[in-house]
Amino acid sequence: MAIIGRHVKELRARRKLSVRELASRSGISHTTISLIERDMTSPTIDTLAAIVDALGTTLMGFFHDITPFLPFSPFYSHDQLVEIGRESSISYLMVGGSHPDRQILMMYETYEIGADTGAVGLSHKAQEAGFVLSGEIELTVGTESRVLIKGEGYYFDSVLPHRFRNVGRTKAVIISAVSPPTY
Repeated sequence: MAIIGRHVKELRARRKLSVRELASRSGISHTTISLIERDMTSPTIDTLAAIVDALGTTLMGFFHDITPFLPFSPFYSHDQLVEIGRESSISYLMVGGSHPDRQILMMYETYEIGADTGAVGLSHKAQEAGFVLSGEIELTVGTESRVLIKGEGYYFDSVLPHRFRNVGRTKAVIISAVSPPTY
């Protein structure tokens, strides 16, 4: 992302620091900082963290400042949906993968007949919600289980172990959202 080097240079200039002064404060070589600022190399997370810390900000603050300037389109055709976890019988297509400040994981999920996310329930720190568009999905959350059909939905805390299973005779399709995007 070419914008990272430019933003490092802007922050350094705003603080009236030379490349060598920033190198001394951050522990990163002046050569590396110069290459980053000219977009000739991409920094590791650790390197960027050391640089932005020496500039008096955080990684979160650094990226928050540049996200409004990153290009993205609010529209996504089917071929622009990103496959984020395909199994042999389950597909998770994500919308909004190029959005620079995505705070929701929005998915188009398809489950072939008999597809199952596994006997052991998934668990992660987030909340999930969704609607069944077609088919029959058995959803287990904690110790509760229910078969959901077209037009029915769900909403739960994802820290509870949960499992999705297609119990119908046709492919099942779900539209789901996870926030924050921790799946």
